[in-house]
Amino acid sequence: MNGRISKVGVVLIVCFVALFVQLNRVQVFEAAGLNAHPENLRSIDRSYERSRGIVATADGVVLARSVDTPGSDFARRREFPEGELFSQVTGYYSFEYGADGVERAFSDELAGLTDAQRYDRFSDLFVDRDRSADITLTLRSDVQQAARTALGDRKGSVVVLDPRTGAVLALWSYPSYDPNRLSGDDIEAVRAAWDDLDADPERPMLGRAYRERYAPGSTFKVVTGAIGVESGAVTATSPVFPMVSSYTPPASRNPIGNFGGMVCGGTLVEIFTVSCNSAFAQMGTELIGPSKMVSGVGRFGFNTTVPFDLPASAISVFPVRYGAELSPGVYEDSARLAQASIGQNDVAATPLTMAVVASAIANDGAVMSPHVVERIESRDAKVLFQSVPTRWQRAVSPSTAALIRQGMESVVTQGTARALAIDGAEVGAKTGTAEVGDGEATNAWVIGYAGVPGAVPSVAFAVIVEADPGIGEQTGGRIAAPIARAVVEQALKPMQPVLGG
Repeated sequence: MNGRISKVGVVLIVCFVALFVQLNRVQVFEAAGLNAHPENLRSIDRSYERSRGIVATADGVVLARSVDTPGSDFARRREFPEGELFSQVTGYYSFEYGADGVERAFSDELAGLTDAQRYDRFSDLFVDRDRSADITLTLRSDVQQAARTALGDRKGSVVVLDPRTGAVLALWSYPSYDPNRLSGDDIEAVRAAWDDLDADPERPMLGRAYRERYAPGSTFKVVTGAIGVESGAVTATSPVFPMVSSYTPPASRNPIGNFGGMVCGGTLVEIFTVSCNSAFAQMGTELIGPSKMVSGVGRFGFNTTVPFDLPASAISVFPVRYGAELSPGVYEDSARLAQASIGQNDVAATPLTMAVVASAIANDGAVMSPHVVERIESRDAKVLFQSVPTRWQRAVSPSTAALIRQGMESVVTQGTARALAIDGAEVGAKTGTAEVGDGEATNAWVIGYAGVPGAVPSVAFAVIVEADPGIGEQTGGRIAAPIARAVVEQALKPMQPVLGG
């Protein structure tokens, strides 16, 4: 009998230990992930009616605030005064559907629910007070408005960064949506709005700037060129690529043609200026090779999670498998590598990643962590968080970045991005045109940087105008570059804080 009791006791002890371990795993080690899970609405349930802090732009425009709702079932609701203009950054705050954007990523800070806010002082154990915090973003309302105006009613995205710090100055996508429709206190109206937005084939709630991927086309030649120089295979003077109209990769019978059947070649800056497909395809395939290409793209933010402070950002991808090596430097799928080297095949990038690529070249090869939150401050003026420029990784050396800038600046002075020339500013860019589907419709891209001559550029950008079957072929130089110019010109102006903001 005693033996049986002992066995039962051992089993109970084992069960207790297992339960203890599981509870600690869930409550301690997995708590952050569970709290941030998009389907976990418990944090909304427990804080919906709490007063939440203000979200404002760097120049003082209020983007989100709590307002009282007399006569409603709820004491207060969230209001977004700028409507659709910043919705893909602020997100929405809904009792029925949870939260997104800054409202989701920094929900506890806004509601005053972090440990640092709840137990800032001993008296907080006994006194109820407003512990909410206000958030100041890095975005400028004037640059965001310039992006919306310049893009107009064309589907696409505009991303503007400060390459020196990683601060996001503008993050706009069209179409967008009004977060007030999802954040109201009329539950039936909120449900109807959600159903309407969710059924919209244009997907207005999708933040295309950082949650959607596109073939980057020729803008990716910035990455290939930088990897080529960094590997030592390419210099300012060598090789001199042959003057041809196409390039046929090893182990392939399908040539890669130049745009419009153009005959091109030459040194690095020369092939940048005319965006020579044949030269960059040969560079990636024969001079760099798959191993160095795959490791090199990772340093620019491909095949990895970019440390961005908005939730659910997409990972930009570059293919990593090219089959067996048939002979030195020749792989079964060399054709795929050739296409990938010019931003085609299975290469897909978010506009945010391509802005990061441009900022890395602008910032002497250093990739700064992109971010939208500048400061979090409690109601009693205590700074809870202050962003500090943080280098995420180094893409290339300063000398490599300087050589690539020569090529990108030649694209502006002599090549396809002449529409981006701005008096008194040093501007470098790379345009791109990426085919979509089997028709003639193309995405139009441009990435680049701008700033005071002789100094580290203060602006980096990426613009994509999505393919429109009704328009057909649209090029980056003709369609995307004028949009970028309008936004960059505004971003280069000194910030003017809003009076009373």
